[in-house]
Amino acid sequence: MSRLGELGAKLYRGEVGYDFVGKRTFWYGVSILITIAAIVGLGVRGLNMGIEFQGGAVFTTPKTSVSAGQAEKVAEEAAGHDAIVQELGTGGLRIQISNVDTTKADQIRPMLAKELNVDPKVINAELVGPSWGEQIANKAWTGLAVFMILVVIYLAIAFEWRMALAALIALIHDLTITVGVYALVGFEVTPGTVIGLLTILGYSLYDTVVVFDSLKEQSKDLAKQTQFTYSEVANRSINSTLVRSINTTVVALLPVAGLLFIGGGVLGAGMLNDISLSLFVGLAAGAYSSIFIATPLVADFKEREPQMKALKKRVLAKRAQAARDERVPGEQGDDEGDPQDVLPGEAQAAVVGPRTQPPSRGRGRGRPSGKRR
Repeated sequence: MSRLGELGAKLYRGEVGYDFVGKRTFWYGVSILITIAAIVGLGVRGLNMGIEFQGGAVFTTPKTSVSAGQAEKVAEEAAGHDAIVQELGTGGLRIQISNVDTTKADQIRPMLAKELNVDPKVINAELVGPSWGEQIANKAWTGLAVFMILVVIYLAIAFEWRMALAALIALIHDLTITVGVYALVGFEVTPGTVIGLLTILGYSLYDTVVVFDSLKEQSKDLAKQTQFTYSEVANRSINSTLVRSINTTVVALLPVAGLLFIGGGVLGAGMLNDISLSLFVGLAAGAYSSIFIATPLVADFKEREPQMKALKKRVLAKRAQAARDERVPGEQGDDEGDPQDVLPGEAQAAVVGPRTQPPSRGRGRGRPSGKRR
């Protein structure tokens, strides 16, 4: 068995584990700081909305010797706005310029042709209106709202409303962090980004449901025992599914990281970044929230119930009693020469008897001498 498999078996059996729920305050603080940074980044820098949402012009040129970087500078100087330039397989360029209308596009085309040393007539110009992006965004928001409502209803029926509420908070947490990273990094938001955001919702929810299912199984008839509190069972559920969560997250992140860092970063396929960044950040945030946020929140919500409060008191009282019972025999042995620390009834038997009447002195008295007469 590999070390990871052996560790997973030990985690599942509860032989080792990390106290995720016990240290939830720390992880709540970490999430709050990350969320505040994301919100501040969103408020200060805003999102770099793509041409599909702002409207603009797309110029496609034939093969040219001018590089993409040089063409970007030329396009920005001609338009007065930021431009995105991508190299095409034909050797030509695709130049996107936001906030450009028809009149401005007609002025930009001959300037590009002059700097790129091509005929203005062979440069294809297409205008993109913002209405298409608005339709995509509105449909995405509608789909997101319906998705969340259905998720809450399903989780409330399959598990309970506290788990549904915790999963909803975790989803909002993941979305906020992902959108905040887009604002801080400055990546362009395109319809591909919206698709990536909707995709990570399903993955984040899947990982959370795996832990919730384990918690539901392990907390069955929990009130009938006095060995564990609800928080301890929740912590054990996280640990028992930890290796599975890590494996699925790593396997899901590897191809996305390949798209983001190799495809988009090294090879320069910029369009891959639109969807891969949202997937990469969302997958990582989803795995984090399912372990450190969703299940600890469920434990917080559940231990507000009178039944779980009473269970916690019984468990703690039993442990305190067990600690006292364990301490008393030890104190008797250690403090044999100090009768004040020993219980009164035990002092007489333990201290007086054996010491005042050594068994060697009385041995043989009143007994036959052993000689046969």
